Amino acid sequence: MHRRLLPKVNAFVYGIYYLVFPLSRMHDLSDGWRFGVDRPGLLSFYQKDHGNRDGSDLSVWIKSILRDNDITSADGDIIMIALPRVFGYVFNPVSFWLCLDTSGGLRAVLAEVNNTFGERHSYLCMHADQRIITEKDVLHGEKLFHVSPFLEREGSYTFRFNIKDTAFGAWIDYTDRDGKKLLTALTGSLSAYNASSRRRAFWRYPLVTLHTIFLIHWQALKLIAKGIRYVTKPLQLTNRLTKASDITKN
Repeated sequence: MHRRLLPKVNAFVYGIYYLVFPLSRMHDLSDGWRFGVDRPGLLSFYQKDHGNRDGSDLSVWIKSILRDNDITSADGDIIMIALPRVFGYVFNPVSFWLCLDTSGGLRAVLAEVNNTFGERHSYLCMHADQRIITEKDVLHGEKLFHVSPFLEREGSYTFRFNIKDTAFGAWIDYTDRDGKKLLTALTGSLSAYNASSRRRAFWRYPLVTLHTIFLIHWQALKLIAKGIRYVTKPLQLTNRLTKASDITKN
């Protein structure tokens, strides 16, 4: 779901599916030509689409971020939530890395954001004291990445996450310098990964990644038609990671 409240209202809700898996079991996804890990398949997942973008071990990359930011409490599984490649093509507007402790508590979330200009920025969401992130917690981070060509690179984000055994929800709300908002949410139910669920998702949302990039450009055309000003992309900042931490706790 995406709802723009500035400077004119524009909203949409689309169906989509994501892969959800522990990085430690990434290679268990492989299923011959139907699903490949770091090799072609009808559906596939390539490590080079994330992290350092060089095909190196993603576990090493995310653990280095946790270590560099002194996040010692995230000592359990790291769960990846990302779109797969479909017939070799992928575009991930945002993928999530859920960093758990050994008891399954959520200690940090890395939101890895891509824009349509081939650039990437990550938002590291955590509590300053590294306590477990609950569905009531709101985390705040400064916007330092140009995503939409219809918004200035300014303002801030709030992040909220709700992770259960059967469902996942992420809410990322943007507020500009005048207090106007843009709301984004990714919510859905979780299904066991097997040939049946994979086939069902594939046919329910065919060519999902091509559909995603098409819809992004379709919404851009609608914004232009509504007279919303196009913002020229600024040079990307050197800093490629923003920390998002506590502002409230209900």
